[in-house]
Amino acid sequence: MHDSAAPAPAPAPAPAPAPAPTAVLGGNPAPVRVGLVGAGPWARTMHARILAAGPETTLAAVWARRPEAAQETAAAHGAQAAASFDQLLDSCEAVAFAVPPSVQAGLAVRAAAAGRALLLEKPLGVELADARAVADAVAEHGVVSQLVLTKRYHPVTRAFLAEAATRDTVGARSCYLHGAFLGGDQATAWRLEHGALLDLGPHLLDLLDAAVSPIVSVRATGDPRRWTELTCTHESGAVSQASLSGTVRLPRARTRIELFGSSEELVYDTEGIDHEECWPVLREEFATAVRTGVTRGPDAARGLRLQELLDQAARSLKG
Repeated sequence: MHDSAAPAPAPAPAPAPAPAPTAVLGGNPAPVRVGLVGAGPWARTMHARILAAGPETTLAAVWARRPEAAQETAAAHGAQAAASFDQLLDSCEAVAFAVPPSVQAGLAVRAAAAGRALLLEKPLGVELADARAVADAVAEHGVVSQLVLTKRYHPVTRAFLAEAATRDTVGARSCYLHGAFLGGDQATAWRLEHGALLDLGPHLLDLLDAAVSPIVSVRATGDPRRWTELTCTHESGAVSQASLSGTVRLPRARTRIELFGSSEELVYDTEGIDHEECWPVLREEFATAVRTGVTRGPDAARGLRLQELLDQAARSLKG
């Protein structure tokens, strides 16, 4: 029986306010203290390494479901291993996520409520409602957010998008293909379950939406775990197609977009680009966004927009 005289349990303490930025010699802001959620292969090889490299950011702490993995990742970069997510929030002013989308969504909402800036992976969540909850939390609490759409931070991509803006495109073909789901570090449980649509789809839909014109409808055929074909109708009236697969044997990942219209075709191909050029740009722009409060790159609202397109495509697969 409930005892009405028993005292109510004390509420959990709120995370501490984000540490205020301090100045260094020359009047420049101190590096942004970033806490990392996750200690898997992507967290170790990209997030931890890039955030710790600075000078715009420093890796303050790492928290993961497996404490030993968090300790190993943190120690490699002189950071602390947080014992809990709340302890991570107490140690940083921004949070980077390198965890499955089903985990990211709930924790990102908590981090936004604590006033922390967010460096988010795509997709924002598994379900559209999860993505909307993240975008709504970012808007409600007025925090900075930025989306790790890797290719967006490469100068070749930016040159392509700038040139595409001058074209009258009537049709486009594109693909994002690799064999990473066949085995290795990227053959993770959530990727194998949801397939290329949820993992590779955000990249290609983002680029087509930006290069051609906003996508107003998308339908899909195929199997997300094997090969998916997307047909997109754009605001301009153009039509584009996108082929997605993570289970085809190729010597290296292939991302290619071809734009067609009254001018000579415009081709974007990542085969010859060095993705290492993306990371310093991403780090510098995220740090600038945290310090100024203004995000110029793709943010949580953009992530929600892409999730709406993914949801539309997934529903069309179900008939």
